Amino acid sequence: MSDDALHDRRHTHEDDYFRKRDRELVDKIRRAAAVKQAHADIGAKTGLADPAAQAELHALGFTPDTVVLLPLVPVIETAWADGGVSAAERALIVELARSRGVTEGGAADRQLTHWLDRQPAPAVFTGARRLIAALFEGGAPADLRAADLIKYCEDIAAASGGVFGFAKVSESERVTLERIAAAFKSRP
Repeated sequence: MSDDALHDRRHTHEDDYFRKRDRELVDKIRRAAAVKQAHADIGAKTGLADPAAQAELHALGFTPDTVVLLPLVPVIETAWADGGVSAAERALIVELARSRGVTEGGAADRQLTHWLDRQPAPAVFTGARRLIAALFEGGAPADLRAADLIKYCEDIAAASGGVFGFAKVSESERVTLERIAAAFKSRP
């Protein structure tokens, strides 16, 4: 091969390398911008202004379309306290979700169904409790009060339990309720 042919070939490989590298950098910038926008959208929908809280919600798997489920996570945690979600608990949770604007077939509804079929990771429950407490600290929306959230959890715990009206709340549900109530104590 001639020197010119080798030079041209080397130049072509260099151009290909730099074009590929440029595409990778542009993709990286786009992904970072998308994540930043998702965090901002989550913050706008929840009222959480803290970027770390927004990032934590995103890391827990919440998106701007599913963050409406955040207040339902303690309710879902209560339903899973006995190791599974009963039909009665599922019906109450879906009813609550619909009353909070979760539309059938939407992204939030699909996520809710997934969580009712497969127990979320413990980190989702722990993180959600902490973030909901932060919401209460920062002035939660008027339609969300700690007392109401705890009452929803109690309703779920009592939904399928008991024999002849006795012991409606199991020991594991009671422990879960205490943990949830402690997370939201002294909240309005």
